[in-house]
Amino acid sequence: MSYFGDIYKGIKTLLTGMSVTGKVFLNNKNNSITQQYPDNRETLKMFNRFRGEVVMPHNEKNEHTCTGCQKCEIACPNGSIEIIWDRQIDPESGKKKKMIDKHIYHLGMCTMCGLCIEACPTDAILWAQNYENSVYDRTKLTKVLNQPGSKIMPGVED
Repeated sequence: MSYFGDIYKGIKTLLTGMSVTGKVFLNNKNNSITQQYPDNRETLKMFNRFRGEVVMPHNEKNEHTCTGCQKCEIACPNGSIEIIWDRQIDPESGKKKKMIDKHIYHLGMCTMCGLCIEACPTDAILWAQNYENSVYDRTKLTKVLNQPGSKIMPGVED
């Protein structure tokens, strides 16, 4: 192709791209334009599919549904989850039962792939909407998901 033909083709593709962008910008019905983050903290809402960090929900009795099966730990491709557990005597049944001591989540290592949440058979962990995770000290990105003194909900089994 000739020199001027290449210039014409380049200008044509540039204008095609600019027309697509202009149509989206002018016909924006749902206000999906970038939000000004620090200024709108009070009104900012994250989408339901947003992956902020992994959390373990507890009920009002400080109970969770994690059985310590370690499926989330095995599914994690880079070792962001650690479960420290021990077999202890269950006060209700009198038998030895697997109980978690700490469910550790390393947010700084997490790739937000979601494999741990998909692998959990009891839905003990899920995504939170927390988006402010910047810290000066990386050790603050390591979190213990189970609360102190928490125990497994009755009726949840491996």
